[in-house]
Parts: sequence; C-alpha cells; structure tokens
Amino acid sequence: MIDVGIVGGTGYTGIELIRLLLQHPEARLKCLTSRTEAGVQVADMFPSLRGVLDLAFSPLDIELLKRCDVVFFATPHGVAMKHAAELIAAGVKVIDLAADFRLQNLDKFSQWYGMAHECPDILKQSVYGLAELNREKIKTAQVVGNPGCYPTTVQLGLAPLLKAEHDLIDYQNMIVDAKSGVSGAGRKASMSMIYTENSDNFKAYGVAGHRHHPEIVEALENISGKQGIFDGLTFVPHLVPMIRGMLSTIYVNLTEQGQATDIQKLFEDFYQQEIFVDVMPANSQPETRSVRGANHLRIALYQPLPNRLVIVVVQDNLVKGASGQAIQNMNIMFGLKESLGLGSIGLLP
Repeated sequence: MIDVGIVGGTGYTGIELIRLLLQHPEARLKCLTSRTEAGVQVADMFPSLRGVLDLAFSPLDIELLKRCDVVFFATPHGVAMKHAAELIAAGVKVIDLAADFRLQNLDKFSQWYGMAHECPDILKQSVYGLAELNREKIKTAQVVGNPGCYPTTVQLGLAPLLKAEHDLIDYQNMIVDAKSGVSGAGRKASMSMIYTENSDNFKAYGVAGHRHHPEIVEALENISGKQGIFDGLTFVPHLVPMIRGMLSTIYVNLTEQGQATDIQKLFEDFYQQEIFVDVMPANSQPETRSVRGANHLRIALYQPLPNRLVIVVVQDNLVKGASGQAIQNMNIMFGLKESLGLGSIGLLP
C-alpha cells in the first residue's frame, strides 16, 4: 500500500483527491492537513464521506508527512517549494497541484506569481506531470509539477501537430479560446465567486495576461523542440456559470503540408494507446458533461476551411485538469497500472 499525505485537504482539488484516492485499491490516506480546520473530522466537513473515512484534519506536521510515501500539495502557489527539500531528503515523493514546479523559467515564475522560487535546484530536477507526453520521466521523478488545467487541454489538443515530422501549422497565429467552471477559481470566499455574481452570467477574464499563458508557451516549446515561435499565441480564458468542466477551442492555420495531411488520422494514431484521451469521430460535438467526474479528455476536430483547423477539447477541470491527473502521475511514479483508481465514468445527466 502507498501511504498518502495531502497538504490542503479542504479545497476543491483536495477533496477531489480524497474522493478518488478512497477508490484506489493501492492507496491509504495517512494524513490530511488544513491550516484552518485542524481537529475537524473530514466527514463532518464533507458529509459525502460519512461512513467512508474516519480521519481528522491535522496541522501541517512535516515529521508526520515524512512517514508518507507520497505527499500531494493541494495548496496555493508557494507552499510546496517550502517543504519539498525536506520531504525529498526523507525519501518522500512530492506531487504539487499548484505552480511551484511547472515553470522552469525563474524570471517568468517570479513575474507571474509574485515571489522568488525557494528551491531552484529541485525545480531543475522536477518533472512536468503531463503523463501522455512525459511518462518515462515521471517514472523516476521525485518531484512532479502537475500541469495547470487550461494548459492540459492546450497541450493535448496540439501535441500531435507539434510532434509531426513536418510543420503542419502556422505557429505564429494560434488562438486558444478557453472556458472553465467556477470551481477552477478554488474554494474561497470572494465576491466575484458568489452565486449571484456568476449565475446567468458569462465573462472573459485575464484577457491582458493570464499566468497559464507562460506555462502554455514553455510547454509547447518543449513538445515541439522549437524555441521562441509561440510568442504570437493568443490565450483568453472565460468563466461560465457551471460548477465544473472545461472546454477549450483552439484555432490554427494549416500549412500546405498540413492541408495535405489526414489530421483526423494523425490524432487517432497519436493517442491510440492513451486510455484517458479520446479522439472523437470527425465533426463530433464534445460536451463537458461527458467527462464530469472522470479523468478523460475528449478531442474533436473540424476543418471549416481548407487552411483552418479548429480543435475542441473538453475535460473536468478538477479531475483530468487537476486531481485525477495527479493520481495518474502517482500511479506512474510507483510503477502501478496508470488507470488504477481512475475508472469513474462521466456523470449524466
């Protein structure tokens, strides 16, 4: 059994980790920390866990965490990097669901997250945890930076094109129009997040700049092996009045080589062996509800003009976009079947 600790067990990604790990046959929850709810029974805060989990939240005790095999940080940015070195020294694997180990560019990290990185040496050794593209590196990683939710949809939506032998798209003219449910903003008291502000409303945000933009650019550079060619990418996130779910629409222009390529077959072949990535039949209409509560990501392709490709990607922002992907990474790190504990099917209606 894998002894698991979760730092930050009261947020949306934290409770999602708990839900999924309780269904994992090889995982045992050993420690759940909360800065504000220490001493409170988990089932008292989350009634869905009554009769399922007899554990109380505890303060962050590094000595207790050292007794775990893996520690998930479902915390705000800046927390995991304060404790990673001590946990690694004790032989504990670390999976961070925030941004501490996503960006390798220290200047970009400081610019977008307003803090200096506290363990740049560990950052260099960490692995970006997009399993479908970095599986071999994740197998031997001590520290994994779980990708952001938006960047997950963009990378998996573009990877087959970027990995192709020839240049199939115009890299300087790419648009990502992305939409997320309100849970993507986290579980906090905020005027902009309350029901009356979001119900029956739809808005863009971060139009002038969003912290997932540099993560997307750095990741696409790593996937393609090409540096400095994605500066023209436009990324605009939107908030939609639903609890969970994410839909990203990616617009790219095809080169002559791209127009001569069977793009549908390219994607189907690329993801043929990937259990959590579903390339839907041509001209399908992916819906967020088809992945609600599941670790699946679905992709649909459209070519409305000979030189224009539209890629639509849907996922549950709390599962494949966060906690499910983190458990997928844990499975790889411990040599388990990648899908273990992640067999949930999307909830309908």
